[in-house]
Amino acid sequence: MYRADVLVIGSGVAGLSFALKVADRCRVTLITKKARADTATNLAQGGVAAVLSGVDSTELHVADTMRSGDGLCNEEVVRLVVEEGPERVRELVDFGVAFQKGEGGEEFDLGMEGGHSARRVAHAFDLTGREIERALLTRVEENPNIQVLEDHLAIDLLLESKAKGQSADGRDRCLGAYVLNRCTMEVETWQAAVTVLCTGGCGKVYLYTTNPDIATGDGLAMAYRAGAEVANLEFVQFHPTCFFNRRAKNFLISEAVRGEGGILINEKGEPFMHRYDARGDLATRDAVARGIDAEMKASGADCVYLDISHKPADFVRERFPTIYATCKKYGVDITREPIPVVPAAHYMCGGVRVDVWGRTTVDNLLALGEVACTGLHGANRLASNSLLEAVVFAHRSALWLRDQWENIVGKGGEVQVADWRTGKARSIEENVLISHNWDQIRRLMWNYVGIVRREKRLKLVRRRLGPILEEIQEHFHDYLLTPDLVELRNIAVVAELIIRCAGRRKESRGLHYMVDYPERDDFHFRQDTVLQRERDGEGWW
Repeated sequence: MYRADVLVIGSGVAGLSFALKVADRCRVTLITKKARADTATNLAQGGVAAVLSGVDSTELHVADTMRSGDGLCNEEVVRLVVEEGPERVRELVDFGVAFQKGEGGEEFDLGMEGGHSARRVAHAFDLTGREIERALLTRVEENPNIQVLEDHLAIDLLLESKAKGQSADGRDRCLGAYVLNRCTMEVETWQAAVTVLCTGGCGKVYLYTTNPDIATGDGLAMAYRAGAEVANLEFVQFHPTCFFNRRAKNFLISEAVRGEGGILINEKGEPFMHRYDARGDLATRDAVARGIDAEMKASGADCVYLDISHKPADFVRERFPTIYATCKKYGVDITREPIPVVPAAHYMCGGVRVDVWGRTTVDNLLALGEVACTGLHGANRLASNSLLEAVVFAHRSALWLRDQWENIVGKGGEVQVADWRTGKARSIEENVLISHNWDQIRRLMWNYVGIVRREKRLKLVRRRLGPILEEIQEHFHDYLLTPDLVELRNIAVVAELIIRCAGRRKESRGLHYMVDYPERDDFHFRQDTVLQRERDGEGWW
């Protein structure tokens, strides 16, 4: 049995920011499933969108975000995030983040990206996420009130209802988490007054993704199993431009390349985006991904191309040093030739439903970053609004905790939580049992629940997924836990939840395009798709 005042699960920008802001009020234990820098934040290339210049305005940023979200954004949340954004970006500078400065000593060199009507993306060339992660980790490692535990994988949340056989006041309360120590392979019981999910996204549910290997939807699956509401999981954002090279894994070509003048062309060298959207190459990600998908299906080509070779070579090398070096490593000189690209699963716009303070529908359980559904993104996230959302909501959750800490501790009381029981579980001897199911799920999701969907395919994939889920359930109870088995269970749960959400939305909106229902239906579906285990009474967990 281990105890923490606050247990933060995940070491990306949301978790690190939150930990730094509450560490003078309480002691924080931050666990991360691999190394502390193995996060989606670390891979983020673009930057943080915020109103940071005199030629931009709050109203423009709000309008761009609302337009991108295709009618499902919560305007209160959008305004809150946009208005608080500039202060949070400058706070990152105070934490030591070295954003690129503009010419003539301007505070920021602001980039342009698809869907934006002004230059507003603060960046550190094309390594913005890595720079933010570096600066925040440095601060965290210097703080004596923050303990960071690597190689600790959360399995399930501890709940008052299970410990006591009932929940207080009809609402359940989170008491911490069961955690698999990957070094000892033992399950540790971590109790905490407040638990914070900062586990990132679920791109590994799909066969092709820009996400790191850690993105297996752990927080989303744990929260659903714990009875928290989850919402809008049908809105999986496919980034339009992932580097197409069979030797390169998950390498993203930043939105900023199109923002700086990059043009999408087909195998004949023809620009094509104007045929699919009036905004052309600077359309929002949902429109560009569908345009590329349609172009590839029409021609039978394996990819399309993103061409920025018409720009001065020195500018391209300086603005995109990582993209230039990586493509060059694989034989593509982006200053002279176009980059082969394809869409790939990139970002979950839905997630665990939270209020404006990051609180879930389970008491003392917060969710921040990509794992959360705040209402900011609606049906499609605007480029570079993700890091913005993470730092704004980390700040707001920290304000809530600091204000309520004495009440939280005072109401907590001692609750006896049982340690993890292995029963008669034995070691798994054939890992093919896991790898085969993992591969099956990811291929089914890519082929049946991708960029363009059909009702018949959604019904078929639910039927095909059923026996796989039953087999995984048997594995989970029959065998001693391994990291692969824990992650397999989570991607299975998340896959089913995405399919169920997609099946309920019988319209086309944002990232959810249904061939059977090609029009947007505001009368019936201008609302969130919400699932909750206790209320649904269906599905596997």
